[in-house]
Amino acid sequence: MLFIVELKVIFVKIVIGEPKTAKSYQFELPKEKESLLFGKHIGEEMDGSMVGAAGYKFKIRGGSDKEGVPMKSDIGGIGKKRVVLTKGVGFRKAKPGEKKKKCVRAGTISDAISQLNVAVMETGPTPLEQLFPKTASAEGEKKEEKKPKGKKK
Repeated sequence: MLFIVELKVIFVKIVIGEPKTAKSYQFELPKEKESLLFGKHIGEEMDGSMVGAAGYKFKIRGGSDKEGVPMKSDIGGIGKKRVVLTKGVGFRKAKPGEKKKKCVRAGTISDAISQLNVAVMETGPTPLEQLFPKTASAEGEKKEEKKPKGKKK
């Protein structure tokens, strides 16, 4: 019996938030540069040249894996863990005093992370708009204009 398995290459999507302009920029990190991020923790600063933004300094703010499980900074290691949460990342409180056991990912970057959120700490010589231009698909297609509703005949 022969099984054919199709492997899908998963890229790490980097989301850069610029607090001064309240804008964010997204791009996919090439596979060969992903290993430079492995082992870094939430809250650490990293050099912008690692992601193609020379002169910038970024602070790692969080991320999520391919299943959408968020990273939590106070959990050590690289795996997923089920923890009891009362507030914070990965938990929405419905009632006062509510606690829930939720699945979160540890705060260290590994190969399972698919999105990484970073914030600009020091700006470089080139604006981020020029380094990471928005593509037509990222800007979204124009919404179709609503046609006036008329009576059906």
